[in-house]
Amino acid sequence: MSMIYSALTSIVNRISDEFHKTFLFTTIFSVLSRLETEWLNSYFKKFYPDEKFLNFLNRSYIIKNHIFNPLIVIFLFSVFLLLSLNSVSNSLAVTLAIGFVAFFIGCAVLPRFFLKNDGKITIEFNRNDMYSIGFCLMLVSILFFFISIASVGGIPILKPSIRYLLKPAFTMPVFLIIPATCLIAGVYLKDYQDEKITRQQTRFRFLLLLIIDCAILLTLGYRTPLLASFLIIIMIGYFGNIVSPWEVIVGALIGVCAIIGIGYFRSIKELTLTTATSPIASLQNRADFTLHVLNLLDRIGGTFGMLHGHLLASSIPGSDLGPRMLVGKLIAWRSEVTITPTLIGQMVVDFGKVGVGVEMCALGFILGIGFKIMRATKNYFYIGLYSLILTYSILGIETGILDIQVLLYFAIAIFIYLTYLVKSRN
Repeated sequence: MSMIYSALTSIVNRISDEFHKTFLFTTIFSVLSRLETEWLNSYFKKFYPDEKFLNFLNRSYIIKNHIFNPLIVIFLFSVFLLLSLNSVSNSLAVTLAIGFVAFFIGCAVLPRFFLKNDGKITIEFNRNDMYSIGFCLMLVSILFFFISIASVGGIPILKPSIRYLLKPAFTMPVFLIIPATCLIAGVYLKDYQDEKITRQQTRFRFLLLLIIDCAILLTLGYRTPLLASFLIIIMIGYFGNIVSPWEVIVGALIGVCAIIGIGYFRSIKELTLTTATSPIASLQNRADFTLHVLNLLDRIGGTFGMLHGHLLASSIPGSDLGPRMLVGKLIAWRSEVTITPTLIGQMVVDFGKVGVGVEMCALGFILGIGFKIMRATKNYFYIGLYSLILTYSILGIETGILDIQVLLYFAIAIFIYLTYLVKSRN
């Protein structure tokens, strides 16, 4: 495995170095460096609220230390369920209780028996390697962004109907901008921790990464990846003391409002909603439908499940139906539509209530161990890795953790965390 890692990092370091020497990138980074200097010396900066703004939020122990504890997944899942006007069936209530309790055990109880050597970093990742990997992923994302735009002959955010013409083979590489942002932001945090750049410089670079992400993902009309990049930047900034707790709260509210607004605008353009429908009502309708789907899936899955892993396996490229299309076929016999099954939808269909208990406990354990390692080491890489998997766990509350690239992120996290645990015992 170390040979594969060495070969990979050697290649990406070479690619990154060569691109940084080109006239185009030399010019771009010179312009960005000038913008950064102008930003840091800007007269208008003094009008931005300081650290003591909304100080009651900064003094809250939970907000200051535990707002991104793994248990936020259960909290947000509960909020999502409360948004719906539909009732939860008795069977689904039992399933949810099993899942929530199992998740709590996985993230809050089991990690206490591991990592006795708190603070000792047993696996260190090179800063330059992480930057090169992130930079190369960003290049791939930007390249496929232009390919996607060219393939549909228009800009999806301005004409939402053509978004459905986008080919997954072209758009999936665009979403590599999410882990790219995670790695590059983590590297900037590392530079700040090593006192190579100031906190203000780090904040500017985080903002710049978010602007790039917004420009690309908004143009394609995607909300979930945009929210992912937003959450990752906020989390890394929060854990790295780059942003204040009040900025996290205000930023999260702005992000939620923006996502609701984008969905509302897109629905009106697609004629699935009228202007007489409020954005909040549209959100409730979405929650209603998703909860209705979950009720049906729980009925199908029963105690021991129905598909026994086939729904999760359908995430693999080349499958006849993708996982969300398979859900559509299961509950409506329509394989041409995609339906989000929520975080536990796949679990209950594949392995029933038993599967929900096991998989939610496993998910909680992964997040719990990641949180403990991140809090103990305060290392930039583990902050970024935890932010990445927590982000997709939160987004998976509605969509499920079913995309192949997201499953790959979790597989990498599991491998790294298990290796870390093994080495920590030595």
